[in-house]
Amino acid sequence: MTTVFGILEVNLVSARGLKNNEFWGGGIDPYVLIQYRGQERKSSTIRGQGSKPEWNEKFTFKIEYPSVDGQYKLILKLMDHDTFSSDDYLGEATIYLKEFIEVGLENGRAEIHPKKYSVVGSDQCYCGEIQVGITFTPKKATHDVEEEYGGWKESDDYS
Repeated sequence: MTTVFGILEVNLVSARGLKNNEFWGGGIDPYVLIQYRGQERKSSTIRGQGSKPEWNEKFTFKIEYPSVDGQYKLILKLMDHDTFSSDDYLGEATIYLKEFIEVGLENGRAEIHPKKYSVVGSDQCYCGEIQVGITFTPKKATHDVEEEYGGWKESDDYS
């Protein structure tokens, strides 16, 4: 099977019902670490919206299919930014993308309109939800044998 590459676009919309872990009763300042196969993106930290943050931010990831280990999961880790101590883990949502990527390869594109995913804490208990939209677009295969090196094209034609 030929390896196919593509772009995964993650539209981070919002979260609801996040637990406030602040000991002193202060509000939470959530942000999200979005991870896919060793790639990581970080959202903005939302201040003043408490357990109902809204981001409306987009992030892109490079996709390779098939992958070496067959893992196609997008992990969204919700964190609480703390100024004077290490950031607190609020929970995470995992989205499995194998079938989604396969649909994109078959149809030339796949899209999941923003929907809600459960956020679970380290004890595997429900601790809120996160709303995310996802789009996958495969890159067109190039049939050129030429390779680009720093803007110069190199080919086997020496004439």
